[in-house]
Amino acid sequence: MDLGLNGKNAVILGGTRGIGRAIADTLAREGANVAICARNAAQVEQAVAALRGHGVRASGASVDITDGAALRAWIASAAHELGGIDILFSNAGAMAQGGDPAAWEQNFRLDVLGAVHAFDAARPFLEKGAEKNGDAAFVIISSVSAAQADTASSYGPIKAALVHMAKGLARQHAARKIRVNVVSPGTVYFPGGVWHMREQNAPERFREMLARNPTGRMATPQEIANAAVFLGSPASSFTTGSNLIVDGAISSRVNF
Repeated sequence: MDLGLNGKNAVILGGTRGIGRAIADTLAREGANVAICARNAAQVEQAVAALRGHGVRASGASVDITDGAALRAWIASAAHELGGIDILFSNAGAMAQGGDPAAWEQNFRLDVLGAVHAFDAARPFLEKGAEKNGDAAFVIISSVSAAQADTASSYGPIKAALVHMAKGLARQHAARKIRVNVVSPGTVYFPGGVWHMREQNAPERFREMLARNPTGRMATPQEIANAAVFLGSPASSFTTGSNLIVDGAISSRVNF
């Protein structure tokens, strides 16, 4: 299937590792130009060099996503470098666990306000792209934790807020041909990621979580990226306001 991404311009928050890097790589392989940001400047530089190896325009910067002004300025700069924005991916997450005020604030500032600032800054460019090409998209990475709770952690409710926000944005901007969708992964394993760390530091907890999934394994970042890139592409042009669960059936909820 031709996803219609050749020549498109995409911006990815948190694009140097894990799901975000897989999204960036997939887009570049499909011929899309990409701009990424993350905190680690060296990792950004390495990722940008690799992305350019696919023959597309690629740029990146070290950005503190909790700094709204800095994030907005970078998105404007990325749009200038790329020549516009057709797709925005909000992938960065604080991953703070627990229900203490500090965890709530950390998750809210990065996950929710990061997405809010990013969309507000990208919206004029997305509108121009949609007007020109008939389609633009905003894709948010949430989590299956948005709809299940074992303890009063801040993580799940923050992820749930993203799903609710996406539905509202989808309806609000549908007439402007800007689509907004969510991908909610279950457990995702990659070197240096949360579950890799758990495997090393809390092997019993890792084995318990692995056993909960009927597939007997965790997702790869590429498997989540495939879903996210599809939703961001013109091939998914009538899909908006959706929350796509990509969890290998680890959750027992029925997704009516």
